[in-house]
Amino acid sequence: MPPLAVPNGFRQAKGGDSNIVTVNVGGQIFQTTKQTLTLAGAKSLFSRVSESDSVPFIDRDPELFSIILSLLRTGNLPSKAKAFDLQDLISESQFYGVETLILNSLSNPSQFDAFNLEKSLILPLNGRDSPSVISTTPFGSVHVAHGSKITSFDWSLRRKSTILTQFPAVDSLLSISPSVAAAGATDFSGLQILDLENGSVKESLNWENVTKSSSTVQAIGSSPEFLFASFESGRRNSNSILVYDLQTLNSVMEIGHNEIYGAQIDSAIPASKLSWVSSYSLLMASGSHSGIQGVLGNVKFWDIRSGSVVWELKEKVDCFSDVTVSDNLSGIFKVGVNSSEVSFADLRKMGAEDPWLCLGDRRKAVNGKKEGVGCKIESHGNQVFCSKGGDLELWSEVLMGSSKKSKDGLDDRVFRKNLMGRVKDMGGSKITNLGFGGNKMFVTRKDQQYVEVWQSSARGTWQLVLADGVSCPLFPG
Repeated sequence: MPPLAVPNGFRQAKGGDSNIVTVNVGGQIFQTTKQTLTLAGAKSLFSRVSESDSVPFIDRDPELFSIILSLLRTGNLPSKAKAFDLQDLISESQFYGVETLILNSLSNPSQFDAFNLEKSLILPLNGRDSPSVISTTPFGSVHVAHGSKITSFDWSLRRKSTILTQFPAVDSLLSISPSVAAAGATDFSGLQILDLENGSVKESLNWENVTKSSSTVQAIGSSPEFLFASFESGRRNSNSILVYDLQTLNSVMEIGHNEIYGAQIDSAIPASKLSWVSSYSLLMASGSHSGIQGVLGNVKFWDIRSGSVVWELKEKVDCFSDVTVSDNLSGIFKVGVNSSEVSFADLRKMGAEDPWLCLGDRRKAVNGKKEGVGCKIESHGNQVFCSKGGDLELWSEVLMGSSKKSKDGLDDRVFRKNLMGRVKDMGGSKITNLGFGGNKMFVTRKDQQYVEVWQSSARGTWQLVLADGVSCPLFPG
């Protein structure tokens, strides 16, 4: 009779098997394998336990240890973990040196489900100022500028800290790491690199035009290698985009330097949004200006290696209120300032003179009303999120089995719209910021002193008690 097959995750223990590790935690005996413990990493406590020749004793809670061990074995927290306080699990994971595993289980970007997002948590801010700008990190920590302050929440949204900056108000903010951010203001000179743990200025970066006048920051962006900053002179007669090495913060290039003379409207528009397009290795810089001729703008794609523009879109009819670029969808998306409609331009057709395709109802502005003023649009993953007042639209591409071909031989593309959230999540004050990190979406609204957290619904909830003593449900992704 052939021997029984042993399923993955099981092994037949033999007497004196050197691969089996026994550990005593708080008086309770646990057994596992060296392979399981090595998954915790060389710097973790488990690494030392696996090398022990005796039965080590760890004076910790055995029930929490069983949760951590299950996480090591499967890569996921077991359902019984919901019976424990989230902060207790985080503290225990820090003791064993495996907080990253908890983070990957609870706030992994791969768990983001755009079609199943619900408003799940409110993050209150101190003071009377509403959020002006937010910035997130890939695994879900978020930095919020409100007035002259920046408040940071860690990935678990449990730990909160606030620093006071030198700016009267922060208008641009970019996370460089969970504890470092670049910040700027439209009425205060200089780009500051801030240590968010102690509030100190690590570095102050400046740009001067030919007249040596001071300059303010209009936008900040980054790529894996570079930090980008859009500057405008204090007299608003010149602007430029500077490229810095992200590690050394040394200036390595200047692109788009404009000295404005007379009525050169196009040159007078500084970039107010900077986005890196990884698949094309291009920097998208966009800006707009409101004048007697209406709202005019431009979208430029810069090759930073040559310092030249490879594609420019001049916006005159229904200029964008906001614009975003999606690597995953290989497209640019804008929301019109007059119509409030979402339009799409295919990056595969880069160079086209009139690339915009209206995805909405193709309504025209009535009596010169600007219905799209203040609308926001951002891309994340394979979706595009657009705010209309206090509501959110979700745009996704529909993959057709047999697509029609356009004149250039490329497949025609179809996008569909869905409204987001439950009925009780809809409406409210106008949305002012959208951000994405980990498995979460962050939303701020006009005149509101808090940040909304949207997450995928789950069968169970954790009760999260913030540092302010506010108790809120937290939905693990």
